[in-house]
Amino acid sequence: MTVTVTPETFVMVLFDHDAIVAVAERVAAQVGLPPDLDIRIGVDEAIPLARVHIESIDPVVINVEGGAFEDPRHPRQLGEELVADTLGRLFFQVLDRRSPSFGDPGDDNDQDLSHKVAWDTYAVGRLQRLGYDGRHQVRLYAFRNRHGFSDTSDEAFNRLWTGEDLTWDEITQISDDAVALRTV
Repeated sequence: MTVTVTPETFVMVLFDHDAIVAVAERVAAQVGLPPDLDIRIGVDEAIPLARVHIESIDPVVINVEGGAFEDPRHPRQLGEELVADTLGRLFFQVLDRRSPSFGDPGDDNDQDLSHKVAWDTYAVGRLQRLGYDGRHQVRLYAFRNRHGFSDTSDEAFNRLWTGEDLTWDEITQISDDAVALRTV
């Protein structure tokens, strides 16, 4: 597996290029991405926000705003746990996209936000089972914001969080059912 991170030298933040590469290689292997896959990660260190976007799945091209990798307790410092959480979520979504049985989620920009949050929940739940933090309460709160604060919403969250081999249609159905019950 070849992981390329740009820039090689960070000027505006105190990020360690080699640490990002090492975390990306480790997490990609644990997630199960093919060992011959090229992964290119572009970090925009000038933007302190935390948006990320998968541009391509072969080769894997991921654009990251610097805030997604920044340790919230130490401004401008690399948070290796956040690198693992962020890339792990995205790598699981790359793996999903590469599987014909998963279905076609379409372009990230065209996805309903509740569906995107549901897919993130499914991806991060699998990441947590690999031994990463996953920030369960943060994810649950984000899910509730889109799907309602109810026992039904929490049940939907748990189905996604503990899910295995879900398809895009199953993820969106779980999400849609929770949203529909919220509006009743």
